[in-house]
Amino acid sequence: MLATLLLCCAPLAASAALPPAVNGEALPSLAPMLTKVTPAVVNISTKTRVRARDPYFDDPLFRQLFGNQGVPRDRVEQSLGSGVVVDATKGYVLTNHHVVGGADDITVTLQDGRDFKAKLVGSDADTDVAVLQINADNLQALPMADSSQLRVGDFVVAVGDPFGLGQTVTSGIVSALGRSGLGKGYQSFIQTDASINPGNSGGALVNLRGELVGINSMIFSPSGGNVGIGFAIPVDLASQVMKQLLAYGKVRRGTLGVEVQDVTDRVAQALRLKDASGAVVTRINEGSPAQSAGLQIGDVLTAVDGKPVRSAQDVRNAESLLPLGASVRLTVQREGTTRNIQATIEATKVATMEGGRIDPRLTGVTLSDVNANQKEQGLYGVVLSGVSRGTRAASAGLQDGDIVIGVGQRRIINVKALQAVAGQLPRQLLLTVVRGNEVYYAVM
Repeated sequence: MLATLLLCCAPLAASAALPPAVNGEALPSLAPMLTKVTPAVVNISTKTRVRARDPYFDDPLFRQLFGNQGVPRDRVEQSLGSGVVVDATKGYVLTNHHVVGGADDITVTLQDGRDFKAKLVGSDADTDVAVLQINADNLQALPMADSSQLRVGDFVVAVGDPFGLGQTVTSGIVSALGRSGLGKGYQSFIQTDASINPGNSGGALVNLRGELVGINSMIFSPSGGNVGIGFAIPVDLASQVMKQLLAYGKVRRGTLGVEVQDVTDRVAQALRLKDASGAVVTRINEGSPAQSAGLQIGDVLTAVDGKPVRSAQDVRNAESLLPLGASVRLTVQREGTTRNIQATIEATKVATMEGGRIDPRLTGVTLSDVNANQKEQGLYGVVLSGVSRGTRAASAGLQDGDIVIGVGQRRIINVKALQAVAGQLPRQLLLTVVRGNEVYYAVM
């Protein structure tokens, strides 16, 4: 591989260098813009201590026979990513949740080679946005553009640290906007053909003025490498999430209390709509803001605060990022007429309980019902948070964000169901846990 690289590089002799100007006109170059951009893009390295899992040790019978012999040891996982300095004075760095989420040690390396231990200010898995803070002098930050003004065909440049090779710049165009359906969470991705590879996550997508338009997040690739389809989180969405993370350490999501679905051609025909666009209301929760505002089942949402609604995902994005108590104007189509309805974003009512109230082994862990987004994905159970070192839950390998869907042979769909079996829990507690796309057992 190295020999091939050297052979490929051999013909680039000094005589092949481009002249600085042709006929007195300077050649176009991205170099002046990148001189200002690249110092604001950083490398992020993380270390995460993970309890090694053993299917035999997780088996209750094995534990009973052999006790604690052969207890799995912790291992340290390392990963690399990128980030963008967005506030030079306070040292704030935007990156992806999947780059730093759950990490025990985070190091930020600047372009000039300086290393700093970073503090995780807050992280949001649903939007894949995280905010770090470093204590450093002479930082350079990127100004943020209005990503809602992006157009398909606009030139963009991606900056990051792919494969740990060092800071790398690639260019391309915006090839699509508002991409969704790419996984979990709230999505409205910028699609670009600027090369984005592993390690670019959290890096900058900038316009030709050197303004930040997106945070590089993921790629679509059958092979694991770049094939010209990369995705970035629009900076408008990332900045809204950042404001909440700075204010509260988490995103406080509200709700309208409606369930919606995409308007398909068949739905549009049934409702006598001109085109298959928008989101049709399929359910209104009792006592919700939507019910109080007069929204009805069968209404088609076409805009939220004047911004067009193209799909159900647009509605979920809008309500999840509006602050609690915000008044929102909903434009709806009802029986062939257009009307505007005012509604108020209210806090999502989620049952929460301290784990020790159900079982002493769960002391120090907060138990909550799954949120609306997780329900839409078919997930029901009890979400764990506040799992810190020293708790029995942590010793059993449980982590923040784990979802308990079963206790022993019983299916658990919410906190109330877990509370109902509190007095019947066995001496050895076997939990069925969902983490990401995996299901495993934890024994306490």
